[in-house]
Amino acid sequence: MLQFIVRRLIQTIPVVIGVTILVFSLMHLIPGDPAQIIAGEAAPAAQVEAIRERLGLNDPVPVQYFRYMGNLLQGDLGQSVRSSRLVIDEIRPRIWITMSLALYSMILSILLGLVAGVISAVRRYSLTDSLLMLLALFGFSMPAFWLGLMLIKLFAIDLAMVPPSGWGTWQQGILPIITLGTAGAAIIARMTRSSMLDVINQDYIRTARAKGLKERVVIYKHGLKNALIPVVTVIGIEMGMLLSGTVLTETVFAINGMGRLAIDAIRSRDFPLVQGIVLIFALIFVFVNFLVDISYRYLNKRIDLN
Repeated sequence: MLQFIVRRLIQTIPVVIGVTILVFSLMHLIPGDPAQIIAGEAAPAAQVEAIRERLGLNDPVPVQYFRYMGNLLQGDLGQSVRSSRLVIDEIRPRIWITMSLALYSMILSILLGLVAGVISAVRRYSLTDSLLMLLALFGFSMPAFWLGLMLIKLFAIDLAMVPPSGWGTWQQGILPIITLGTAGAAIIARMTRSSMLDVINQDYIRTARAKGLKERVVIYKHGLKNALIPVVTVIGIEMGMLLSGTVLTETVFAINGMGRLAIDAIRSRDFPLVQGIVLIFALIFVFVNFLVDISYRYLNKRIDLN
C-alpha cells in the first residue's frame, strides 16, 4: 500500500505540470490586455506599456511560464490584476465556502443515488424502478441554473420557506445543495442500478440466500459492497463535475465562493487569479481520484494496488 501511495503521488506531478501549462496557455489566448484593464480604457499608450513592462507581459510566453512556475514552487500564486492583492488572499476566504457546497452536495448525491439505485435493482422492471429511473433521467437532463431558478421561484418566493440566496446558515444551504447535487444523484443512481444488477445474479449471492440470510443482509453486505467499485469511480469523476458546477450554482444563488470569483476574474481578464482558481480545482480533483484509487483496496481485497 505504501509503495502504491508513493507511486501515485509521483504520478500526480506531471498531471499538475500539464494543468499549469494548459491553463497558462489558455489564459494568454483569451482576448484582452491586463495592462489596459489596470490602466483603464482611456489611459495613454505609454502608461499601458509601463504596466506591461512592470508585470513582465512583454517577455516571451515561455519566460513568463517559467517565472510563474518558480513563484508557484514557493507558494506564490501571483498577484491579482484587478485588486492588486495576492491571489492566495483572494482565494482563501472563499475556498471553504465552495468546498462546503461541493462536499454537502456530494453527500446528498451519494445518499440519494445509492438508495435509488439499490431499490431500482432489487425491484427491476417494476413501476418503482421505472419511476426512479425516470426521475434520474430528469435530474441528469436539467441544467443546474434552470433548476436553481425554479427552486428559488417555488420555495423562496412563492412559499417563502427558505432564503433565495446567500450562504452561511443551514436554511441558505438547502436550495444550492439540492441544485448542485441533483445531477450527481441521477448519475450515481443509474450506475448503482447497473452494477447491482450484475452482482445480484452472481453465485455467491444465491449462496448467501441459500444459507438463510436476511434479504437486507444479502443486498447491502454482500451485494452493494461488491457493486461499489464502479460506483466509487463515478463518484470520483462526479466530484470534478461538482467543482465545475459551483460556478453556475454560486452565481445563481449569489454565493461568494470560488466559482463566482472565477466568473468575475474571467470577465476582468485577471489571468493570475483565474490560473490560481483552476490550479486549486485541479489539485482537489487529483486528490479525490487518489482517494478513490486507495478505496478500491478496502472494497475488494483481491485488488492488487502494487
